[in-house]
Amino acid sequence: MSIQNIIETKVKEGFFTLYNIEIPSVEFQATRKEFEGDITVVVFPLLRYKKGNPVAIGEDLGKYVVENVAEITNYNVVKGFLNLVVDDSFYTNFFNTIYSNTSYGFVSPKADEKAIMVEYSSPNTNKPLHLGHVRNNLLGYSVAEIIKAAGKKVYKTQIINDRGIHICKSMLAWKKFGNGETPESTGLKGDKLVGNYYVKFDQEYKKEIAQLISEGKTEEEAKKEAPLFVEAQQMLLKWEAGDKDVVALWKTMNSWVYAGFDVTYKNMGVNFDNLYYESNTYLLGKDVVAQGLEKGVFYKKEDGSVWCDLTEDGLDEKIVLRSDGTAVYMTQDIGTAIQRVKDYTDVGGMVYTVGNEQDYHFQVLFLILKKLGFDWAKQLHHLSYGMVDLPSGKMKSREGTVVDADDLMVEMTDTARTISEELGKLDGYSNEEKEELYKTIGLGALKYFILKVDPKKRILFDPKSSVDFQGNTGPFIQYTYARIQSIIRKADFDYSQPVTIELHEKEKELLKQLELYPETVQQAAANYSPAIIANYTYDLVKEFNSFYQNVSILGEEDQNKKVFRVQLAKKVADTIKSAFLLLGIQVPERM
Repeated sequence: MSIQNIIETKVKEGFFTLYNIEIPSVEFQATRKEFEGDITVVVFPLLRYKKGNPVAIGEDLGKYVVENVAEITNYNVVKGFLNLVVDDSFYTNFFNTIYSNTSYGFVSPKADEKAIMVEYSSPNTNKPLHLGHVRNNLLGYSVAEIIKAAGKKVYKTQIINDRGIHICKSMLAWKKFGNGETPESTGLKGDKLVGNYYVKFDQEYKKEIAQLISEGKTEEEAKKEAPLFVEAQQMLLKWEAGDKDVVALWKTMNSWVYAGFDVTYKNMGVNFDNLYYESNTYLLGKDVVAQGLEKGVFYKKEDGSVWCDLTEDGLDEKIVLRSDGTAVYMTQDIGTAIQRVKDYTDVGGMVYTVGNEQDYHFQVLFLILKKLGFDWAKQLHHLSYGMVDLPSGKMKSREGTVVDADDLMVEMTDTARTISEELGKLDGYSNEEKEELYKTIGLGALKYFILKVDPKKRILFDPKSSVDFQGNTGPFIQYTYARIQSIIRKADFDYSQPVTIELHEKEKELLKQLELYPETVQQAAANYSPAIIANYTYDLVKEFNSFYQNVSILGEEDQNKKVFRVQLAKKVADTIKSAFLLLGIQVPERM
């Protein structure tokens, strides 16, 4: 049990013993450096349960805790803050219990507990993955890993948007202008080749619009009547009717894209347990609408369209079936959610990693599923995230101004190469080792820069500053890990057995930070926020570097102290590695 849990139990007990009042929770914070103590109870929130002088209440509780908790040796009260001193023995005993625990901070899932399905990526098959997809993938993958570490079974999934007018646009452009090009004949990744024809469609479409406007059409008329657009619509109708040639082209071009996506996902270090395809799910949900009509969840308008009235819930009316009987995206998402629970009967909740422009859509989706009576609908979460901007401005796929995910990863590796060569610390590395290291540093910089920010916040991504070897960056943390590995390699003595020493204040501070790791994993899972893990790791590294600068490790003459400090350094490195794996980041053994 953590020292915080021990203290919380006794403060609650003490409050009841002293004042005959039950309190629901206790608020903690780190003790400020200028005061004696290791953990602080904030007294002010307790005044809502008992009126009085916060200093007096703090004194009462301080005496009670010292008398009833062996690990607490002293206390002091500063205004409304009760500072408690934790005995060294608690931290050394704690350390000896975690030192050889390779899964420290992680919880194993219970056999009967429901699983969580995390959806992320979900690209269109008419273009390569771009910078926006990078944030989506990194967030979704990391949140899935964090939820798993917190003790839940997790399935990672995506729904691939492989049908619709936008897919037909790239198909039509390739058919008209492609001259039979393939990924093999051009040397291009399949997703890039198909994306080029999506851009080509837009270029030719704009020419046709301009021509029609010059002939007297309004812009709106020109957009609808442009021959390319009309032909793309006809192609979509043929696809829906199962036209053999259209379906064959669709399968061929999609297969190119999937092969390209696989390369990008592998380089990015993300994966999936299963895939859903919109071509298989776009008709789902229509039968649910019929059931919802019977239950009174939906109602039919005079034109035959079906709606859900959510005005009493503070939302709007939402269409779920058009008057011609065709489904809308909402219908499809309702059907897909239900299908997933049928496919994976142990799923009890879902996390959708989708940009914040879809906030309202998911409010409506979750509410409708609750109204339809599905218990698991109470466990649905929209992992909403902000846009990623570049100094150059907003990206547009159809105009070809997006930042390609593959190009970005190459650029990050190149940036890491340039900075590493300037630092000149890679003597003795082979070229292969250097290239592997540049990739590890570059991708680590990219992932950390994106994941250290709260998902809801918009990001301005600066590749150069993300690869800085100082400050709150991935490379700074990777460098600290590599520094510890160097210490361990030089430790030519047995440090496998536990020892008892009197703690240096820097050792104690480091142990206090290590003790927070399990709670941090749980907090990150509860908040669907990799940023909590990222910033914890940075704090741990800062604390280690302060310890490293103030305390001799291998130069220490006392053998027990030397053993303990190597053990402590190793556990810090293990925790960095563990935390970074939750973020999908690798750590190098040397830098």
